[in-house]
Amino acid sequence: MSGRVFVVGSRGSRLSRRQTELALEALRRAHPEARFEVQAVRTFGDRSRASLGEIGGRGVFVAELERALVTGEIDIAVHSLKDMPSNATDGLAVAAVTEREDVRDVLVSRDGLTLADLPDGAVVGTGSPRRATQLLAARPDLRIADIRGNVDTRIRKVEDGLYDAAVLAAAGLVRLGWLDRAAEVLPTEVMLPAVGQGALALQVRADDTEATELVSAVDHPASRRATTAERAFEARLGGGCHAAIAALGEPNGARLRLRGLVGDPASGRLLRGEVEGPVAEAESLGVRLAEQLIEQGAASLLEVAP
Repeated sequence: MSGRVFVVGSRGSRLSRRQTELALEALRRAHPEARFEVQAVRTFGDRSRASLGEIGGRGVFVAELERALVTGEIDIAVHSLKDMPSNATDGLAVAAVTEREDVRDVLVSRDGLTLADLPDGAVVGTGSPRRATQLLAARPDLRIADIRGNVDTRIRKVEDGLYDAAVLAAAGLVRLGWLDRAAEVLPTEVMLPAVGQGALALQVRADDTEATELVSAVDHPASRRATTAERAFEARLGGGCHAAIAALGEPNGARLRLRGLVGDPASGRLLRGEVEGPVAEAESLGVRLAEQLIEQGAASLLEVAP
């Protein structure tokens, strides 16, 4: 390894900083001699107070980091994989997908109530069509309200009584040491996770062989294959921030089980599917599951998304 200092770009939120620390710990274990410097990059998604749908979807949390990579301001970008659009950015590559944390979602409620115990008409905060659709499938009486802010902000809004509950990713709470603030970890049968949920992506310039070699040492093959299937599923469907799309790849040795969902929160209609096959064929499994749901009418559900 050369004497180069690798500049690592991170969003500025508490969770993003913690995720960058975890990525750096893994990189330093793999390369004790390597030198790193962290640079905070404030993204448009962090600056805006508008809803995710209004400001342009998940990519608003990665665009500035990707621009900093392209210009050479940073050498490695640390992303939540679920924030990354399913289509790759020209000139950039995901050199590592870290071992996944808990993929599930959790319910944080003001009175510690579970989803089943929330009162009729309870107000549940989420900005995610995926979560809204599945919440209403489980509890049609709930009132879904948009909620914005970092993890700590959303929890505080629940504690302050602005919402009866909110749905968050378990991985974020685990990484912050706050899982005890969740009233319930929602089973995947009730709340199938977002594509890539729980995994971190380490992105580099595609032509930066030194950074690619450095980062690829922390790639977790099982997590990469599972998320490859999920991202292929989403890419084939063509869904964006407005679409209720969920998927979960579950490797088991040489086999991979992939479950997927497409829904419409307005009508409450949900389509679910499942495929299984060789883990080496992760991408084609994702495409196959998407086409299975398209045959069932998924395209019309995606078209009605606002």
